[in-house]
Amino acid sequence: MSIVTISRGSYSKGKQVAEVLAHELDYECLSREILIEASDQFNIPEIKLIKALHDSPTVLERFNHGQERYLKYFKSAFLSHIAKGNIVYHGLAGPFFLQNISHVLKVRITNNMSERVAEEMKREHCPRDEALYNLKKDDEARRKWSLQLHGKDTWDSRLYDMVLSIDSLTVDDVVEILVTTVKKKQFQETSKSLAELKQITFLANIEAEVSIDSPYTKVKLLSDTSIELTNIHGHLQYDKSARQEFTKAMKEKFNIKEVYFGEHIQPYKGHINPFYNIDIT
Repeated sequence: MSIVTISRGSYSKGKQVAEVLAHELDYECLSREILIEASDQFNIPEIKLIKALHDSPTVLERFNHGQERYLKYFKSAFLSHIAKGNIVYHGLAGPFFLQNISHVLKVRITNNMSERVAEEMKREHCPRDEALYNLKKDDEARRKWSLQLHGKDTWDSRLYDMVLSIDSLTVDDVVEILVTTVKKKQFQETSKSLAELKQITFLANIEAEVSIDSPYTKVKLLSDTSIELTNIHGHLQYDKSARQEFTKAMKEKFNIKEVYFGEHIQPYKGHINPFYNIDIT
């Protein structure tokens, strides 16, 4: 079982490539379906997940950790589905989450700007200047998103095994190349690559659960049955009983035997009412 991720800009025909490729390989083709799964699983409106995946975080979002939490929800749903194998995924985030998994063929599809502008004009019924402005704005927003959240540029060719241009190749040409490539030995799953994918999926599922209460907490797998949490916030930082309840839930849901907390319980420093002890009678 192999996996293909296709990164694409708007009007690059990457969606068409993904659909034809999945048909040729008899693979499942996924994109928005992952958003729906994450939305259902974590009871989050799909529009919030879409915004988290497409927009760079605002000052408010960085303050309340909303986008960080939604991305972890998406990552959990994404990896849980991708781990099944025989999948062509087209959309954002794929190459970031699967960068070191050897049986994943990571592809970037590009198209020339003139054709993209023509398609934007056709679909949005707008003049050429406006279409060009919209596309450049969208491209920059995607690059800004990936740089802020992952420290990597979506246009960096080092993220991909192949970068193919529809400008010089047709959709059928690209599909033919990818069908041949994905069948090569280096993109076939091994016991090692499967174990690595299973491990990052397991970690992502735990991180999503932890982020409900503490979005920026770091989770480290000490073994298949033990984890360590650091950079703890919220109730887990101050409340001993909250830690006990959390540990119980982790053991029941993920079959974990030990949960270690990297920081000791901190005294709560919430708001203190200065008039609490004043006798006004």
